[in-house]
Parts: sequence; C-alpha cells; structure tokens
Amino acid sequence: MKIVFLDSDTVGCSPALDKIGALGEFVSYPRTAAAETASRIADADIAITNKVVLDRTVIDAAPRLRLICVTATGVNNVDMDYAAKRGILVRNVADYSTESVTQITFMHIFSLMCHADYWDSFAKSGAWTASGLFTDISHTWGQLCGRRIGIIGMGKIGRRVAQVATAFSMQVAYYSTSGTNHCTDYPALTLDELLATSDVVSIHAPLNGRTRNLIDAAKLRLMKPSAILVNVGRGGIVDEASLAAALDEGVIAGAALDVFCTEPLPEKHPLLALTHPERLRLSPHIAWTSNEARALLMERTLENIRLFLGK
Repeated sequence: MKIVFLDSDTVGCSPALDKIGALGEFVSYPRTAAAETASRIADADIAITNKVVLDRTVIDAAPRLRLICVTATGVNNVDMDYAAKRGILVRNVADYSTESVTQITFMHIFSLMCHADYWDSFAKSGAWTASGLFTDISHTWGQLCGRRIGIIGMGKIGRRVAQVATAFSMQVAYYSTSGTNHCTDYPALTLDELLATSDVVSIHAPLNGRTRNLIDAAKLRLMKPSAILVNVGRGGIVDEASLAAALDEGVIAGAALDVFCTEPLPEKHPLLALTHPERLRLSPHIAWTSNEARALLMERTLENIRLFLGK
C-alpha cells in the first residue's frame, strides 16, 4: 500500500503524518509542480493533496490509485467526475476551520474599524510622547455595536461569524448565494439590499458559477462610503481590480482579503499598488491555518485513510 502526499508544506508538521506513515509505504513531498504530479503518483494507491491538481491526465497515469484525500474542504483541484468514473474515492475534510476562519475575520474587521496599525505606530514612533497629551483623538474610530454586518454565505462559518457579531451587539443580515434562505435566525436580504445597508460585508461563500465576480465595480458602488468589505471565502468572488480602484477612489472605506484569484499574489497585482494602502488589509490565505485547525484537519485525513483501509 503506497501513500503519497504531494504538498505537505501546506500543512506543516503534524503528528498525524507519522500515523499515516505507519499505514503503508509513505512518501511525502513538500511541494509538487504540475509537471511532476503524474510521475509521483504513478504507483500510488492513495494520493493526498491540498492544492496540487489531479485532473484526468494525472489520474490516468496512476492505474493503482483508489483513494484521493484532499486536505481541505474544497475539491476544485480534483476531476471529481472522472475519479468517480474510475471508481476512485475522493474524501475531503469539512468543518475543521470554522473557529480559525471566524477569528481571522474579526482580526481584519477590528484592524480596519479600529485602525490598529495607526495607533501602534503613533505610540512607538515617538509621536505620542511628543504630543504631550495623555490620549490622541486626531484619528477617529467607531464601535461595532449597533452596526450591521451583512454576511454573504450563511454556512457553518457564516453562522459562527453571525454569532460572534451578535456578541458585539451588531445587527446581522445575510444573502444566500444558493438562493435558499435556510437560516431563520437572521433576516435574508437580496444582494443589493445587503450591500446598500451593511456597515461590514463579510464573504463566506464557495466559488462557483453563481459567485464568481459576484462583487464587481457596480456592486461595490452600492455599498456605503463608510463600509468595509472582508473576503475570507474564496478568491474570484471579488473582482480584485475593481476593488483596488474602489479603495483608491473612496467608494468604500476599506477592505480585507485572505483569498485571491492567484496565490501567491503576482508582483504587479493592482492591490499591491494602491495610492491609499492604509485602506487595505491582506493576509496570505491563512484564515484556515491555526494550529488547532491544522491538527484537526490532519487527524480527520488520517481517519479518512483508516476508514478506507478498514483499520
């Protein structure tokens, strides 16, 4: 039984890797380029991947392959139809990063709403000392209490974000990208209504035909000039070039992104060339990566392999 992990650098060190190694011949590659994938799983019975693409060509190069484990929730990098046709099981891991993503969502909200970087710099730079005043009110900020957060995508993560927002006495509304308003705890709005009335818009939706470029230039102009946009869902939901322009033009007050169309960001990306970079917060697709979330992810991947092997 040969098990091949194609991109173990994406999950870091984990005790679960040693346990997986005990289940058979185990080969772990830190990273795998597209041109290397087929040869690396050519004699594999089980392939583990986070972001390495397993398309029809790659699957055809692995005649012994019987199980694909995706160390993520999304399976966009696997040709699911062809895997099923070949009788290959595909197992992902759902609901392992809810708390992790929720925490990073609010990290970005707090940073934008409270101007955390400004206050830190003001105190450390000597500007506070030079002012002679015990406080500084030249740079204003506002409370979350009483403001509306509009959540795009009310799945498990969206619901958890809503619960935390409620603890801060925020008003919660949501837009269902599937068209099914299954959550009755909060009011469901049309997308245009949600954008026009929310102080914070937080995206927690998958990328599909309904959500690709969901937030474009026209939708951004529906938002309040004082509003902020957070996307920790999927890259491609927000038109990034339109967002860069909207931030520089003051169409919205700020934005924070953890996910992008191309990862890592290209050098000449418009979001890296803003005239007003203080209106933007970026994190490199890390919302899912808390120590606890990654540990749970790999334990459940181990469980998926054990279930397949009957162990």
